[in-house]
Amino acid sequence: MTREVTVGAVQMAMTGDEAEDIAKAVRLVEEAAALGASIVLPPELFHGHYFCVAQDEANFAAARPVGRHPAVLAMQEVAQRLRITIPTSFFEADGPHFYNALALVNSEGRVEGVYRKSHIPDGPGYMEKFYFRPGNTGFRTWQAGEACIGAGVCWDQWYPETARALMLAGAEILFFPTAIGSEPHDPDLDTRRLWVRAMVGHAVSNVVPVVAANRVGTEHGQRFYGNSFICNERGDMLAELGTEEEGVIAATIDLDLVARHRAAFGFFRDRRPDLYRRLAEDR
Repeated sequence: MTREVTVGAVQMAMTGDEAEDIAKAVRLVEEAAALGASIVLPPELFHGHYFCVAQDEANFAAARPVGRHPAVLAMQEVAQRLRITIPTSFFEADGPHFYNALALVNSEGRVEGVYRKSHIPDGPGYMEKFYFRPGNTGFRTWQAGEACIGAGVCWDQWYPETARALMLAGAEILFFPTAIGSEPHDPDLDTRRLWVRAMVGHAVSNVVPVVAANRVGTEHGQRFYGNSFICNERGDMLAELGTEEEGVIAATIDLDLVARHRAAFGFFRDRRPDLYRRLAEDR
């Protein structure tokens, strides 16, 4: 009997009203589940506008602890009701500390654990270092039904170390919730193609399917370009959305076939960790 799992991704525009955006995310998660998805990925920080375009201390009010965050609570309800797993991005408050975090909500509606975004960007339109501490959880994987899954958050997805670390921890599918679009400092720079290629590269070099969920629409003059996708372990697109549409996608993955392909390529057999010490040096 083969191990198969259907995964889904949500692509949506935000209104900036927390309750309305969470309710919309719930509806779209339900649509993905109706397509058969047992693991559904919403975009990064889907509970409002992407606020890191400016440094404004008023935005810290949107952060809550994992047990009281309305986005997490809403996903717990729908996960339990539909018996699905939802990697849920949210703005986490932990005492005086703040994180760009992801709660793994399992199919019983419980938070199985929290991953805190490891790589924090800082630049025009993406001034996250003002708001978020670098994550202190390390990269995490969880069992979700038949699949062991791993997740990074947005800027994490540009780093090959993220994908490889998750693979070495046993991940069989990688999930990346995202908020990315235009670059205010350079209107001619279209990072959309680079963004897709970086994650497809993770798929190919680790022989692993990748699921990416982005937002769309214009917020504070910044245009988010969607392009959410699911690709297989060879980097071929199984499902994808365009640059403006809202909606959901789903695809079924044969985990046993992926595992055979991964073994045949020999990337993990032929690794040379003894030669990689330079990667762990801070210089």
